[in-house]
Amino acid sequence: MTASSDPLLDALDDEQRVAAEALLGPVCVLAGAGTGKTRAITHRIAYGVSSGAYDPARVMALTFTSRAAAELRARLRALGAGAVQARTFHAAALAQLNHFWPLVVGGQAPRVLEYKGRLLGQAAEKLRIRVDVPTLRDVAAEIEWRKVAALGPDAYEARLATRGAPGALSAEPFLALVQAYEDLKDERRMLDFEDVLLATAGMIESEASVAMHVRESYRHFVVDEYQDVSPAQQQLLELWLGGRRDLCVVGDASQTIYSFAGASSQYLLDFERRFDDAIVVRLERNYRSTRQIVGVANRLMRGRAGALRLEAVGDRQGAESGGRGAADAAAIAPLAEPTVTAYADELTEARGVATRIRSRIDAGTPPESIAVLMRVNSQSAILERALEEVGVGSRVRGASRFFDQPEVREAVHALRAAALTIAGEPLFKSVSDVLRSMGWTVQPPDGPGAVRARWESLNAIARLVDDAPAGTTFRAFADELRARAEAQHEPTVSAVTLATLHSAKGLEWDDVFIVGLTEGMLPIAYAKGFDAIDEERRLLYVGITRARRRLELSWPRQSGTHRGEREPSRFLQELGNRTQGAGNGAGAAARRRASGG
Repeated sequence: MTASSDPLLDALDDEQRVAAEALLGPVCVLAGAGTGKTRAITHRIAYGVSSGAYDPARVMALTFTSRAAAELRARLRALGAGAVQARTFHAAALAQLNHFWPLVVGGQAPRVLEYKGRLLGQAAEKLRIRVDVPTLRDVAAEIEWRKVAALGPDAYEARLATRGAPGALSAEPFLALVQAYEDLKDERRMLDFEDVLLATAGMIESEASVAMHVRESYRHFVVDEYQDVSPAQQQLLELWLGGRRDLCVVGDASQTIYSFAGASSQYLLDFERRFDDAIVVRLERNYRSTRQIVGVANRLMRGRAGALRLEAVGDRQGAESGGRGAADAAAIAPLAEPTVTAYADELTEARGVATRIRSRIDAGTPPESIAVLMRVNSQSAILERALEEVGVGSRVRGASRFFDQPEVREAVHALRAAALTIAGEPLFKSVSDVLRSMGWTVQPPDGPGAVRARWESLNAIARLVDDAPAGTTFRAFADELRARAEAQHEPTVSAVTLATLHSAKGLEWDDVFIVGLTEGMLPIAYAKGFDAIDEERRLLYVGITRARRRLELSWPRQSGTHRGEREPSRFLQELGNRTQGAGNGAGAAARRRASGG
């Protein structure tokens, strides 16, 4: 069978086919949103296996989430390449560590610590350092960042002078706490999640027999979502390769949204420099979205480093097939332009979006084909309530539901207890007094992390006071909170998805609503400097490119208990007049803002 008649290649468009036929040597596939990258790389692997170029047992496909790895495995099985391994970096490293540890070190490999918080708490107690749970979570995140950034202790201490210690900790007690955590971990023969990468890399680097065995076992590597690779993962990948060049990477710099966790798109952007003979393929035919949505995405990313210019080439059939049939399909029929709507406040915005969704469902759109995307989890509470008011079920993706969060459960309990003894005061005073006792303040804390996330959750409860009908008593408010918490249940399949922009990556829906597009929310208030603002831009890009058919953006003019004025996100200016809804007033205000951060 010749390549030209191979059905594995016939299913691809011209650019996807070039990628699939490039079986050897360094290959870089720059794949924009909705361009069929997973189709391209799975067909490439399957074609390599079917043509005899690959031994399936010596191919490793790597990605970053268990869900993505499962998707790769399912597609490879369907294409007759089920013997190929598709794993996350961590799963592949852990398998090697467990295999080689008894041979090199002796005994079973250390147990992997699932949750750092408990051990950090014990370390803090041992040192008599007083820290709360949110600070411990931020310390855990900082430990993770240092390790994935592959910084040794000396290099990290030098960076700490400018980066700052988490929470209210100063550098000295923070470093002591980290060392105590590491000591406890060693005493109990445990590794944390990030240690798995570092220990595996160290074993390959220091043990020639391990390196030889690993490189004999795996010859061809494919890395999906390469823009998300961290220094630690890149180091391990290079050790797996051992100087060989049978590497194919796939990614999109415009979808780099995990820089805060150590991801770096520079490995993708510098691929041609590191491999000057690399085959580079650009996938820019978007099979997912309408021309109007693609146009918005392109305007947002215009002029950004590594940004691809998408071209909408298929209709809904094309979005589902993502291949040659889509390219040959009829052009997308004219649909409504994406819109920007300004609402009076967050409650009005939530109810407005809920009403729009109700009308879409009544017109025949399945609820599961609709998503509302937001910057932070705490925005979900008011949206859940607004959807409930119009009889629409919802599910929160990528995080626990709002009322399942520990600080929210604690707040609900405290409010109910206080409501039994406090009466006659203004509702906001009663609620805010309880929340203040839990650490809530009118002004948010600086910076990202668990402390900020806790504040956002408590602040969301404070904002619910604004939604309460006039005359609501403290007891009635607390009882309603309890009733709402108890009414939560596992989401049904037929439900609108509520998701943060981060957790929406890799997904798509017919109708997407992106809410809360104000300064201070997107970009988030603690995003300072060009790089941080650009990460926020990429988050919005990811959200926009999740939409297949309809896209609606919105922002509230006022927010919070004191009804502070908000400004529309600076990014709205760059989307152009065509995205401005009639009479919403967003365009002029947005155009007053400086472009791009």
